Amino acid sequence: MSVDNGDLSQFSMLDLFRMEADSQTQVLTDGLLAMERLKDDASAVESMMRAAHSIKGAAAIVGLEVVVQLAHGMEDAFIAAQHGKLALTPNRVDVLLAGVDLILQLSRLQDNGVDAWLGANSTQIKSTLDSIASIAFLPEPIDLQAEAGLRKPPPSAAPAFPYGELPIAAQSSAAPDDTPAAGAARLSAAPMKNAQNFDKLLSLASESRINAHQMHPFIQSMQRFKRNQSSLFSLIEQLHEAIANSDDANLKEKTLLALQKTHPLKQFVLEHIADIEAYERRILAVSQGMVDEVLTMRMRPFRDGVQQFPRMVRDLARNLGKDVQLQIVGEDTLVDRDILAKIESPLNHMLRNAVDHGMDASIDRIAAGKPGAGTIVLEAKHRAGMLSIEISDDGKGVDLEKIRARVIERKMASAQMAASLSPAELMEFLFLPAFSLKENTTEISGRGVGLDIVHETIRSQNGTVRIESELGVGFRTYITLPLTQSIVRALVVEVKGEAYAVPIVQVERVIKVPQSAIHTLESKQFFDFGGEHLGLVSAAQVLELGESDAGGAELAVVVIGSGARRYALVVDAIRGEQSLAVQAIDPIFGKMRDISSAALLDDGEPVLILDVPDLLLSIDKLLHEGGLHQLAKSDQAERRKTKRILVVDDSLTVREMERKLLMARGFLVDIAIDGIDGWNVVRSGDYDLVITDVDMPRMDGIELVTLIKKDIHLHKLPVMIVSYKDRPEDRARGLSAGADYYLTKGSFHDETLLDAVSDLIGDARR
Repeated sequence: MSVDNGDLSQFSMLDLFRMEADSQTQVLTDGLLAMERLKDDASAVESMMRAAHSIKGAAAIVGLEVVVQLAHGMEDAFIAAQHGKLALTPNRVDVLLAGVDLILQLSRLQDNGVDAWLGANSTQIKSTLDSIASIAFLPEPIDLQAEAGLRKPPPSAAPAFPYGELPIAAQSSAAPDDTPAAGAARLSAAPMKNAQNFDKLLSLASESRINAHQMHPFIQSMQRFKRNQSSLFSLIEQLHEAIANSDDANLKEKTLLALQKTHPLKQFVLEHIADIEAYERRILAVSQGMVDEVLTMRMRPFRDGVQQFPRMVRDLARNLGKDVQLQIVGEDTLVDRDILAKIESPLNHMLRNAVDHGMDASIDRIAAGKPGAGTIVLEAKHRAGMLSIEISDDGKGVDLEKIRARVIERKMASAQMAASLSPAELMEFLFLPAFSLKENTTEISGRGVGLDIVHETIRSQNGTVRIESELGVGFRTYITLPLTQSIVRALVVEVKGEAYAVPIVQVERVIKVPQSAIHTLESKQFFDFGGEHLGLVSAAQVLELGESDAGGAELAVVVIGSGARRYALVVDAIRGEQSLAVQAIDPIFGKMRDISSAALLDDGEPVLILDVPDLLLSIDKLLHEGGLHQLAKSDQAERRKTKRILVVDDSLTVREMERKLLMARGFLVDIAIDGIDGWNVVRSGDYDLVITDVDMPRMDGIELVTLIKKDIHLHKLPVMIVSYKDRPEDRARGLSAGADYYLTKGSFHDETLLDAVSDLIGDARR
């Protein structure tokens, strides 16, 4: 940790030693991992010697004699390695890393706890010191037969670590309580301004930017004044020209004087408008610069959140008898410190999955024609104003057929449906809670926990995650996140006269839906979106603001969510996109349902930023409870001119065929999926004809016809039965129940149905 010189006085000597130890142990860890791979990296040995020497000197000042001995022994080992007398093989690196862990653990003890800890762990400490002292006599760990691919290394090849199953660095990353809070705690050692001061600075910078934007309406009013003034001056000139032809010299003189006085006024306005516009540009640039500078204070290099991962991957792989290395690309990529802390756990899960699930032992990799050592690449970069993180490995990938079999086994889909799932759809199952391809449970995986946590954590940060795999080639994860949570690019919409913002990264599409494209199914409304029936939900209802004001010929729709949880949110109006400085809602309000934070628009109007994952839960609840508001509000005069038909059939194919035929002829068509649904729909609408099947679940068509014909309000409504049953007794049963027409599915074609409809109710227009 680096600290400004002016701040050193507030730290004790032990605090300063901790800072030194945090920094130098990272140098030692990085150097040892580099030496293990590159074997003869002279620069790594040099930097490790300096780091060990620095730790030794700092430990001597604070009286930590054990750390002095550890650092001295490590320094001797590095000197021997530098002179070619000691090869830093994996087993020797294990011993040195155990020494690094012990130094780090000792540095984090409180002043009054050091002696007690040393006494309780004296045996382990002595063992580590002895191992480092005798490191030159450690046997070579390399199994040459295994390296040649002749036989697998025995299970005992997994190293035994002196301080538990995994070293401290690996334990910190592999522990089950990996949470964003834990990540934030680890990042807290880095320099930063007080969070409250930052929020206050950002708020002030944001207000400055808003005030700058508010100059624009004033300039527009000045421009209007200039136009009105020009019109007035033009009238004065016309008046002067008219009077110039008269004989009244006194009047001529006065109009000429008035005309002369207009010239300085015109020049004054022109000059001052130009000055004001220049001033607006300057304060906009300054205010935006203030916002950018404040945000820069929050940015941290990507390495600060991932520097422990190479050690974790290496140690975890060794513990599993595998050989895996992690390469990090884009370490200098800047990320908001809060995002960096919160994504540490998801990245941890993905890397552990890659090591445990994706990577085989060296002998299996060699047999498959791959290098014995597996490679995972973690890359971060800025792309299109977002943070793009890619995790790829050259492991065995995921067997899609295994996912398909597990889906069927767990009764998550029928065999027929599972067979039709695409690779992308199959991969989505890996994000479900408790879904695992592991046959047995270990401390590392197999519990079905991991990818679902990754998915939810990334979504909570307004990000997206996508996975791809090729069997035998590898696995790839794509994560997209905002660069910062302090400024969010958002779509501003209007609901019941109030402004709301939706993070643009969570908006799939913004479209206008014609009223004529809306259909009803099971009292729910939907429209066709790229071949998919997408449900319409009123934003006003979800936010509990009352009935939607959405009327007119088209509905403004924002598509949110993904997969089966994709919905079309109907709003009153789309205002456009804005970059908003996010401001937390006062804790006194607690967690507001469907709302994540607040901001001020460019014109100073307050806006609430919607919490999209929370919003999706609210929509799910509304759908489960029923009672969605009807959004299709076509012009009543036009509706009276067009006849409306209800199609009731439990077969999706038949429903869609009949609906398309009737709509092509100009009718308005609603659909219901069985008799009960049809009975509920027909009572709530004004229909000219009902077309129903006979054999349906819950209530068959005969019962539906009987209920319609017995209802005092519906008994005159024409009903047509379309059924596969073509026996005379079936036809007689339908007609005796009150049906006005009986048509068999087996014999009718397009024109047959349309002719029957025409016989009953005529053309589509009244």
